[in-house]
Amino acid sequence: MQRLWRAAINSWNGFCAVARSEQAFRQELFALLVAVPVAFLVASESWKRLALILVIVFILIVELINTAIEKLGDRVSLEQDPRMGLVKDLGSAAVGLSLLLAAAVWLVALAQRLGLP
Repeated sequence: MQRLWRAAINSWNGFCAVARSEQAFRQELFALLVAVPVAFLVASESWKRLALILVIVFILIVELINTAIEKLGDRVSLEQDPRMGLVKDLGSAAVGLSLLLAAAVWLVALAQRLGLP
């Protein structure tokens, strides 16, 4: 039980650290806070609401991983290194794809709500 408690504390510490240091994460967290009530307006079925909320949570997860990659890269070296730049670009691309996924899910849900094909 103590191991689980320590893991929860470490997770909370990481969550707080990224919320303090990363503006993109704060913006995505705000999007989640907006998405939860809006999901109840857009979708009438529970599983659709859950999908709308979870795609935003997925963005946060990918952003956390991307931030970890960036922080690790900065810890290894602050020098300009094209290989490290590529690693950071790949993390950024993952965030971009998660944003596209979320946008697609929300657009389909909105279109369905409006009765569009």
